[in-house]
Amino acid sequence: MGNFVAGKVVAVTGAGRGIGRAVALAAAAEGAKVVVNDFGVAVDGAAPSSEVAETVVKEIEAAGGTAVAVADDISTMAGGQRVVDTAVSAYGRLDGVVCVAGILRERMLFNMSEQEWDPVVATHLKGTFTVFRAASAVMRAQRSGTLIGFTSGNHQGSVSQANYSAAKGGIISLVRSAALGLHKYGVSANAVAPVARTRMSANVPMELTEIGEPEDVAALVVYLLSDRARRQRITGQVYTIAGPKIAVWAQPRELRAAYADGAWTPQRIADFLPGTVGTDPMPLLERVEAMERAARDGARPNA
Repeated sequence: MGNFVAGKVVAVTGAGRGIGRAVALAAAAEGAKVVVNDFGVAVDGAAPSSEVAETVVKEIEAAGGTAVAVADDISTMAGGQRVVDTAVSAYGRLDGVVCVAGILRERMLFNMSEQEWDPVVATHLKGTFTVFRAASAVMRAQRSGTLIGFTSGNHQGSVSQANYSAAKGGIISLVRSAALGLHKYGVSANAVAPVARTRMSANVPMELTEIGEPEDVAALVVYLLSDRARRQRITGQVYTIAGPKIAVWAQPRELRAAYADGAWTPQRIADFLPGTVGTDPMPLLERVEAMERAARDGARPNA
C-alpha cells in the first residue's frame, strides 16, 4: 500500500472494468477509501448487473484497502447523487470524483437514430454532470476537492461515432467551466483523454498508433487527485496518456481575426476571408482524405 492519496475519499464511476477498475484499484493502493460505482452494463449499455462493482470492492478489500460498491445509473440525477451520498455516509467526506463510465453505439451520422444518440450522450456527458453536480456541493462546503472527467481524442471529431465525440467534447467544456466556477472554493477540475487497451478501445474505427494499459491511465489520475497536483495549481487541463507518452492539449483561443471597414456582405467575406482569416487545418480530416485517396488508388485498374 502506498500513501499518495492517503486519507482521501474518492468515488469512481465505471469502476467495474477497464480504466475505471484500474483507477479504483490504484487509488485504494495509494491509501484512498473508494466508492466503486458501476451500473454493470455491456459496451452498448445493455444488461445491467451489480456484480462487477461488488467484485472490484472485494479485490480492494483483499489487498487491504477500503471500498464500498454503488450499482447506480449515473445518467440520472438520482444515480449521481447516490454515488456522492454513499461516500459521505460511509466515510464522512468526498475528496475526489473520477467519471469514467461510458458506452458506445457506433453509427454513421446519416443513419444514427435517437436511440443511438441519447444513451451515449446521457451516460458520458450527463453522467459526468450528475456526479460533478452532487460532488461540487460537498466540495464547496469543504473548500477542497478534485473533479476528473474522462474525454477522448475523439473530441476532435469522429467518422462514425458522432454521439460519442459530441459527448466527449462537452465533457471538456464542462471540466473547464467547473475549474472556473469552483476555483475560489479550492476545487480543481481536469480531464483525461486516455489511449489504453479496453473493451471500448477495441471498437475505435481508426488505428491507434500509440496505446498503453489502463494502469498507465490510473497512475495519472492518482497524481491529479493528490495534494501534489493541487499545490501545482493544476486545473482546467486536458491530458492524454498513451503508454509512455503524456501530453497536454491546447486551450481554445482565436488564431486570427480581421475587421471590415463597414458592413460585411457575403461577397466581401468571400473576397476577404480566404486570404486573411483563413482556416485552421483539421488533422483528422487530413487522415481521412489520405485514406480516401488510398482507397481510390487501390480501386483503379492497372494501366
